[in-house]
Amino acid sequence: MARVIMVQGTMSGVGKSLIVAGLCRIFKQEGYKVAPFKSQNMALNSYITEDGLEMGRAQVMQAEAAGVRPDCRMNPILLKPTNNVGSQVIINGRAIGNMSAVDYFEFKKGLLPIIKNAYDSLASEYDIIVIEGAGSPAEINLKQNDIVNMGMARLANAPVLLVGDIDRGGVFAQLLGTLMLLEEDEKAMVKGLVVNKFRGDKSLLASGIDELNKRGGCPVVGVVPYMDISLDDEDSQTERFEKKQDAYVNIAVIKLPRMSNISDFTVFEIIDGVAVHYVTRPGELLGKDMIIIPGSKNTLEDMNWLKESGFVDAIKSYSIYIPIFGICGGFQMLGQMIYDPDKIESGVYETKGLGLLDIYTILVKQKHTVNVDGDIGAVTGPFEFLSGKKYTGYEIHHGISRYIRQDLDEAADMSCISFEGKAIDDVVINKDNVYGTYIHGFFDEGDIAVSIVKYLAKQNGVEASFARDVNYKAYKEQEYDRLADILREHMDMSEIYKIIDDRC
Repeated sequence: MARVIMVQGTMSGVGKSLIVAGLCRIFKQEGYKVAPFKSQNMALNSYITEDGLEMGRAQVMQAEAAGVRPDCRMNPILLKPTNNVGSQVIINGRAIGNMSAVDYFEFKKGLLPIIKNAYDSLASEYDIIVIEGAGSPAEINLKQNDIVNMGMARLANAPVLLVGDIDRGGVFAQLLGTLMLLEEDEKAMVKGLVVNKFRGDKSLLASGIDELNKRGGCPVVGVVPYMDISLDDEDSQTERFEKKQDAYVNIAVIKLPRMSNISDFTVFEIIDGVAVHYVTRPGELLGKDMIIIPGSKNTLEDMNWLKESGFVDAIKSYSIYIPIFGICGGFQMLGQMIYDPDKIESGVYETKGLGLLDIYTILVKQKHTVNVDGDIGAVTGPFEFLSGKKYTGYEIHHGISRYIRQDLDEAADMSCISFEGKAIDDVVINKDNVYGTYIHGFFDEGDIAVSIVKYLAKQNGVEASFARDVNYKAYKEQEYDRLADILREHMDMSEIYKIIDDRC
């Protein structure tokens, strides 16, 4: 069985995912076959594996760092919030339905065998498993039947590194307070402390580190600096939403309440001279060169949010002058109508879309999850240069979209909606300046993103030489190596190996 180490945090957003990814990369570089693992993940940023199974995007990022194929065993339980009190539950890559938080709290008691089977299966194939926890192990109201923090550490007999975020302040209280709230057997499993996101002179921390070593009962194995690493992070805690500075080309992504798969836009963020702005008010669209409506875990309610927030009229007005691009749920919103007859996503039965594309969408119970690749067909309008380009990506949606019938606008109920004929299977649907696709990761392949940026720059009268071609996959490999270099410099890897070996 594999050797194992677990990374837990004092709260969400302390940087566990990147620490796990960095450790995976280091172990890979040193010749080990390593895999990440997170028993239960709550995120709207997901991915479809080669065998059509859904898993959290953070574990995909960590698998890439480890140099192995993403496998849904690395994340056997995925929760995708549909509203403030419930989530879609995905087990071993397949959605089983929606549950309220209360119902899931009871349901999860039966998930331990599923988690154990996934972990044991991976552990039989790999040399080292790096496990990520979730939130904090000291949430005393959630500790009963825990399956993701100390409960998982016990199951895997895993030594634990506890990570705190000094950038938010109060890191000493975070780390020592968490240890104080653990049971004695849980505290004994914590073998190292990590201070993360440090800015400044490390010597100023010396006295605090001495106190952590003394009071924590285990060594501080790392003081990791604040890292500007361009890799996929957890969508609920990402700091990219705070970036507002303008550039040569400015792209607006509407930050829907249930926005999913923010990794769709990372490729734009790494192109020199481009700024991606996540906007929540129509006024923030002013001066932007393209508007993207992202995916959504609750398309009808997010569409209604667009109406309530005043975005509908604004998007329609801007569509006359600049490109509008919708992905997955955003694509559905660009159509005339969206129907949810089986109440799959919410209690909303139907809603009008933006009316910018001549399509309508019906949500069905069977979730469509598939990897896709091929050639983009004929594209018209300002993005006609996309025609024939290679694309890769994946689809995750309940919707079936069809081209509109002439009598749809006169429909008073579902009697006018036809399921006859096949669903839209074009890679990109467009009308004038408006484009839509079901494919997540659409912009990642080849020169698709750079070609769009060069077009937008030209429209602005800006010389597009700043937009150098990027190989996104090669770029990510460089970032994983850079992450590993930073952790090697600022973490005591000899102590970490000792922690791992002591549990073998």
